[in-house]
Amino acid sequence: MKKRTVAALAVALTVLTACSNGDTGATLELTAALPDKVPGGTEIRIGDPAIQAIVQASGLDSELTDAGVEVQWANISGGPQSIQAFRADKLDCSAVADIPSLFAAWTGTSTKIVFQSVTVDPVEHPIYRLGVAPGVNVASLADLRGKKIAYSAGQAQGALVLRVLQKAGLTQKDVTLVELTSTGDSYATALGSKAVDVAPIAASQVKIYKAKYPAGTSISHGIRDDASTLYCLTKTVQDAEKAAALKVYVGVRAKALLWQNQHPGEYAKVYLQDTQGLSPQDAKDVVAADGTKGIPATWDNAIARLQATADLLAEQQNHEKLDVTTLVDRRFEKVEAAAAGSAVVSGDAA
Repeated sequence: MKKRTVAALAVALTVLTACSNGDTGATLELTAALPDKVPGGTEIRIGDPAIQAIVQASGLDSELTDAGVEVQWANISGGPQSIQAFRADKLDCSAVADIPSLFAAWTGTSTKIVFQSVTVDPVEHPIYRLGVAPGVNVASLADLRGKKIAYSAGQAQGALVLRVLQKAGLTQKDVTLVELTSTGDSYATALGSKAVDVAPIAASQVKIYKAKYPAGTSISHGIRDDASTLYCLTKTVQDAEKAAALKVYVGVRAKALLWQNQHPGEYAKVYLQDTQGLSPQDAKDVVAADGTKGIPATWDNAIARLQATADLLAEQQNHEKLDVTTLVDRRFEKVEAAAAGSAVVSGDAA
């Protein structure tokens, strides 16, 4: 499946309505071993656009086909879109940071994290920087006092804002949080129009932001923000056929991330340029900003970080306390590590 097929398969949520399917296999207990055999034609509906492009460019799609797995790709990622699709039963799994799994639980949608990846050097290659509006003086975290900050409670950017305030010794009362969902370049636009003074923007997009708004600046927040997961409806991993297919997909996904590390130029072309529409130079800059991705040998540290985030959000946003171990399916932990082989990241610094 090549470029034209990628476009055809990256269907919108409305198209997925026609492909929606309910439970297809026998119920699999969450404590049972993952099945090894995939019944032919088993379909899983996945929103994982970057991995989709890599899988098809690298030839890893043949591993899915050979195993009897049919992936119905959706051009969906991130918390708001994926939770909406989950609730409509139009999606099985989606690529997100760590926050959507928490908000899914808090809003009554049962999901399980089945994949964890990390940035090998997360502080040197953060996912976000703090964008600063033109003419606004913010040179350090202490300067956030009194500023208007873009904030989306159910997204990773929102959790980062709370963690930044915590690090700066500030509270929500010391700033003005402006409710604004982060989609596309919405935060950059809000900065450029001075609707907000500060907003978390993707580190890989800082150059583009500054090119559009030359007087805009950005600062580092110094907090680890590299959480990256694949989460699925709980009923998907309880479906024996889909769980078997997902086991194959998780292994292929690990290999796809390693391929991305080894083929940065090709990744820039097939995803950032051909799918995201970036220029060759901007795509190159994004790859450089992203850093090397890794597959952790264990999820222990990732789960500890997720618990700390859940505790902070419960306190700051008046949510119920959550035991985040109920949100992860560690049966897939060894699946991705085995697929990565000797390339696993053994330390995964907390």
